[in-house]
Amino acid sequence: MKHTPTISAEFEDYLKQNDMTLSQFAEYSGVHQRTLSNWITQHRPVSVQQLDRITVAMDLPEGYFYDLYIENYIIDLSPNFRRIEPLLYRCAELDKLDAIRRMVGHIMDNPLYATRLFDVAEALFEQGRHAAALPLYENVAEVEKYQHSERLATCQYRIFSIRVGDDQIRNLKAATLFEPFVERLDEIDQLDALKDLANVYRSLRLWDRLDVTARKMRNKAEIQYTLEHQQKKRKPAELEKRLSRPLFVYITYADLLCASVCEAQGDYQQALQYTYAYVNLDWVKETDEDTLHWIKLFQNWALCNTYVNKLLSGDISVLPDYVEYISVSSNTTKEMVTQLLNIMMAANRFQVDVDEVLQQFETEIDSITQQQPSADMYTHQVVPEQLTRFKYELAKYYLNKGNYSYGFKYLLDVLSKSLVINKEAFFISCIRLFEQFKQFTDFRMCTKYESLVREGRKERLFYY
Repeated sequence: MKHTPTISAEFEDYLKQNDMTLSQFAEYSGVHQRTLSNWITQHRPVSVQQLDRITVAMDLPEGYFYDLYIENYIIDLSPNFRRIEPLLYRCAELDKLDAIRRMVGHIMDNPLYATRLFDVAEALFEQGRHAAALPLYENVAEVEKYQHSERLATCQYRIFSIRVGDDQIRNLKAATLFEPFVERLDEIDQLDALKDLANVYRSLRLWDRLDVTARKMRNKAEIQYTLEHQQKKRKPAELEKRLSRPLFVYITYADLLCASVCEAQGDYQQALQYTYAYVNLDWVKETDEDTLHWIKLFQNWALCNTYVNKLLSGDISVLPDYVEYISVSSNTTKEMVTQLLNIMMAANRFQVDVDEVLQQFETEIDSITQQQPSADMYTHQVVPEQLTRFKYELAKYYLNKGNYSYGFKYLLDVLSKSLVINKEAFFISCIRLFEQFKQFTDFRMCTKYESLVREGRKERLFYY
């Protein structure tokens, strides 16, 4: 039988090696002498706060004894949440995720702890400690998987939010697993859940799913908006606290998403009809600063997307106006990515020379191609996908123009990014485009290309 060491035994060894009395250590550490004595002689557990003081006094790294503490006082004794809860928070602070999983896995034999763990998970999630919160949500969800509860749905929503990342295949799996739980959420919380789902489906270019999700969000938001202004069931402050956007935004954003579906399917006239819908916001009753800010945004997006749908339908005459609009607008990174992507798509589709446009926005292009990931689900999901498409369109444009150094540079960048985000469509498109112009590449580019293709085959991510 394996003997498990104890913290108190290591502590006693420390006192002997340093020729210290309990009284001296108590004064040095700030932990009461009687507490230390009871810990050693009667094996009474010290608190996590006291353990931290002891660890510091022994000149050891933070959290040094946590694994032993879990073994000695949580696994070997009856679970006591007064000891477990502060240790969960401290392990989260120190990114000791394995320790969190050990504790949670041990105490979840008792379903009565589900509520307490859920509260801790919510607190950690609010603090931005998502990796630490994830195993708590997963265990609570496992305990309650046969219950039709709102708490289970909330756990699944949090798990979905945490798991969404760069890998598009995993994102699709996360969205598919979460979607059945949306209806179990509170009616208000469903709006943000549908918005986040829609953004994932948009980044995956799953237009049918996006269309269904956007329409569902619009219907639910319209109901809530009617209830808010006709029946006054909720105070506005309650909604403002729970929603990430003003309530009317979920209605208008749904129209914008439906417009993007039509645009992707080549139905530019129907896309324009949706665009005209979300620019007409006379029905919005609120007049506060946040509402006016969002109204201005939608009006700006509508003007932009009107140009876009005309441009992509073949009306090249709007290109100068569109370029002027971009140049005078205070664009965010995500807006600039989308706008420049639209220009490159039109340039490649209709063989338009846009060298002057690329030169005009050279600084902006250099900036956006170096952008960093964001925590916001739209920016984290949709923008990287659009940026990858933008680079692909740039590569295609430069290769067709005979500017092979720039063309292959962007093409290999997209090929590499496709491996990171697990985007098979981009990977295959890049291979086809590279093979089309392979005769114009040099040895260095060809070697890098072959290395990336081998990596894709090795990981068994892509089949072509």
